[in-house]
Amino acid sequence: MDFKKTEEQELLLESLREVVRRYGTEEYIRECDEKGESPRKLNEALHEAGFDMLGVPEEYGGTPCDTLTLMMYHEEFARICSGAYACECTALAMADMIKFGSEKQIQDCVDAINELKTPFCLGFTEPQAGSDSSGISTTFTRKNGKVYINGRKTFISRIDNANYMLCMTKDPSAPKDKAFTTWWVPMNAPGISYKPIPKVGWHMVHSCEVTLDNVELDESDIVGVEGKGFVNVMKNFEIERLVMSATALGEATMAFEDAVVYAGQREQFGRPIGDFQLIQEKLVDMATKIENMRGLVYKSAWMEDNGIPVNTMAAMTKRYCARASFEVVNDAMQIFGGIGYSSDLRISRVWRNNRICGIGGGTEEIMVHIAGRSLVKQYKNFQPL
Repeated sequence: MDFKKTEEQELLLESLREVVRRYGTEEYIRECDEKGESPRKLNEALHEAGFDMLGVPEEYGGTPCDTLTLMMYHEEFARICSGAYACECTALAMADMIKFGSEKQIQDCVDAINELKTPFCLGFTEPQAGSDSSGISTTFTRKNGKVYINGRKTFISRIDNANYMLCMTKDPSAPKDKAFTTWWVPMNAPGISYKPIPKVGWHMVHSCEVTLDNVELDESDIVGVEGKGFVNVMKNFEIERLVMSATALGEATMAFEDAVVYAGQREQFGRPIGDFQLIQEKLVDMATKIENMRGLVYKSAWMEDNGIPVNTMAAMTKRYCARASFEVVNDAMQIFGGIGYSSDLRISRVWRNNRICGIGGGTEEIMVHIAGRSLVKQYKNFQPL
């Protein structure tokens, strides 16, 4: 495994830095965060440069790339523009639809991206079904040639910027292994209402609670095969976890870089605080965790690109990176002291936002469940030499 960046990767990342330097300044991102607004100016610039279609097949107007390059992009974006969450990973959304959606549904996604909208919001989580996805109770029923959806979804992000929801539903009359089906739900359909959920962080990305009351669809609005809803989207969960891990890595790197510079400048007792061993210990541990995180993210991406099953590795990477990243960010906050806790520095914003890495995309506990049972199965018949 050679993780040295290629010339093309270096040019890609330098181009990203140039866009962020011009359109994603710290002052602008702070302003958007305080107002709870999406950084549209930055989004427009990223779209013009084609970054929002990175990893999308060329026939749909995208720029194909391997998984490792995609992770490097998300790592770098988080490092230089932490807290913006501006350019979402549309490659994941497009991959889902290209595999299982109709041509119309795929085109709906492309049109949304070109309009600076979210390809679709993901309607999975419900008040009683978070980690337990099988606990979904939103139903679909048929009547007079139409499909009707009823239920509630919660913590649905970017719903106010999406034309459609990829909505997971349950057929209460079907066997459990054939009960779940995904539907392409227009957000302007009668019977849909939603309200924002106030959050500790992620102020530039709105998350909402959604009610679906007899929302009428056509049979053509099904996504994939009936009864195979979970199978349709499960594979991309692995890549989503790697994207979140790469983002956590980038945020941790930014926090470390800010903290180590500050430690060399801030003086107490007549000398820079970076001269004190307790601060040095924090910095060394932070740097070590960042190297470990990068190794896990890059190796997982390399495995995916080489056709090696990544389910277990993605879960371990997500768990480790979420925990290690928050530890690094938290130590950076401690090094900054009081000024870090103020809103004057970006470390406070990143500290708020970073905490979601251990929750979204699968909690730390669920990552243990996924990886743990896989490891036990893998070594069930292991014979040591």
